[in-house]
Amino acid sequence: MLLNFLDALRTAGIPASIKEHLLLLEALDRDVIARRPEDFYYLARATYVKDEALLDRFDQVFARIFKGIMSDDGVEADIPEEWLRLVAEKFLSPEEMEKIKSLGDWDEIMKTLKQRLEEQKDRHQGGNKWIGTGGTSPFGHGGYNPEGVRIGGQSRHKRAIKVWEKREFANLDNQKELGTRNIKVALRRLRRFARDGAAEELDLDATIRGTARQGWLDIRMRPERHNAVKLLLFLDVGGSMDPFITLCEELFSAATGEFKNMEFFYFHNCLYEGVWKDNRRRFSERTPTWDILHKYGHDYKVIFVGDAAMSPYEISHPGGSVEHMNEEAGAVWLQRVAHTYPATVWLNPVPEAHWTYSQSTRMIRDLVQDRMFPLTLGGIDSAMRELTRKR
Repeated sequence: MLLNFLDALRTAGIPASIKEHLLLLEALDRDVIARRPEDFYYLARATYVKDEALLDRFDQVFARIFKGIMSDDGVEADIPEEWLRLVAEKFLSPEEMEKIKSLGDWDEIMKTLKQRLEEQKDRHQGGNKWIGTGGTSPFGHGGYNPEGVRIGGQSRHKRAIKVWEKREFANLDNQKELGTRNIKVALRRLRRFARDGAAEELDLDATIRGTARQGWLDIRMRPERHNAVKLLLFLDVGGSMDPFITLCEELFSAATGEFKNMEFFYFHNCLYEGVWKDNRRRFSERTPTWDILHKYGHDYKVIFVGDAAMSPYEISHPGGSVEHMNEEAGAVWLQRVAHTYPATVWLNPVPEAHWTYSQSTRMIRDLVQDRMFPLTLGGIDSAMRELTRKR
């Protein structure tokens, strides 16, 4: 079973080695954990997974390989007494709480679930009592009941009051589009630390050395250590980018917290002779693109964020912009940026499999010298590697 587990991890793209496999076997042989599935899960995850972007993939493999595993004591279904009451207080209106009484009170619902977990021995599909798929039982998956407890799988009717087998790390998979809390993790590869400015932080090592050398307390201070990377962020706004507003807001928030030396600008579809800082004032307060090229040094890294979806004429022809009469083609301005800032990448929120169907996407990709990456954890990781590559 464990060898099949190792093979499945490798097939899923998790770099699990024989050394790690032997380490897991040794840990099991020495009884470092209790003989419970949950403890084995955490031990295996700590042994095999070295990158948090792979946590969700590990969860999927573990669920598939060890599906149905249980402890010697049988099924454990310990449920916090206050859980359902908290759900009621937060999410249910008084009218909905009255409807739940159609199956009895909260305690009766969960008591019945425990009882059926103990009684049921086989898979069940359909029906109105046993835990299974389909049907109208309050417990199971894929059926319909106004106050059900979903056991595994994906939600269909959005009515379950409790969900078993919830994957807490679903948005950590580096092949998935980004969620809220993991963008900073993906951006951290683009770091170059330095200490400058006022000495406001205690230098403990220097204080210890100075005190030992002088014979009295010699307090030493130092400037705070911070990310010295300089970043220019260009964000496409409006039109076809509207479905990605939330994602771009999350990316912008994470980048603002991660990079102290960051400047951002907005553009629409393609870069032209002017950009803006406030999207509400896009037609009245523009910053000339030439000013940006002259003001910020060649050591700045540049990230464009956009879906690259537009008419090809917006890139290739003067006057092609849909908002104004541009004297020079958008391609000219993109080439100038790429020439001024050798470390330039483009992040595209559209799935990579769709890029080949868009002529404008192919054109933008060529203009940034094939340095276009999907806006996923894996894509941002690859983009940060590209930006840190020596040129």
